[in-house]
Amino acid sequence: MSRLDSFIRRLEAQRRILDWAAKSVTNSNGLVLELGLGNGRTYDHLREILPKREIYAFDREARANPRSMPPESALVLGDMAKTLPDFVERHGRSAALIHVDATTGVPERDRIHLAWLPEHVAALAQDDALIISGSNLEHPALVAVSLPDGIPEGRYFAYRRAAP
Repeated sequence: MSRLDSFIRRLEAQRRILDWAAKSVTNSNGLVLELGLGNGRTYDHLREILPKREIYAFDREARANPRSMPPESALVLGDMAKTLPDFVERHGRSAALIHVDATTGVPERDRIHLAWLPEHVAALAQDDALIISGSNLEHPALVAVSLPDGIPEGRYFAYRRAAP
């Protein structure tokens, strides 16, 4: 498979899981968090499919396409290892949906450099929140759930936040 074909499949899977996630949280209240704004594609899609939800995007720096940039009030810039705990202090466990798109694509590297991330995700998620991630998030409060049809195993991971 060419790199182009792989890229297209990855984007198709990403859209499929985001659409599934949005439908999964339509009957719950809470924030939507995009951890890793990047170029803004997934943030832009989330605001399109969840137009009435409050969506916050986190990243080290603002590099998104101007058409995909969140409003300043919904953009949290800086090292997420520091900005996520600050956000928890202000908002508590208030997220109904968290999309973790902060991985490097190298699982071995992510396990080391993002070892702090699952703890912060669990601290942000309300009971029964849906968490979708491009990497495996190991935490006792995050219970793996089945992926929707059409998502290749290992491409994405999905979890529900268990009640404490």
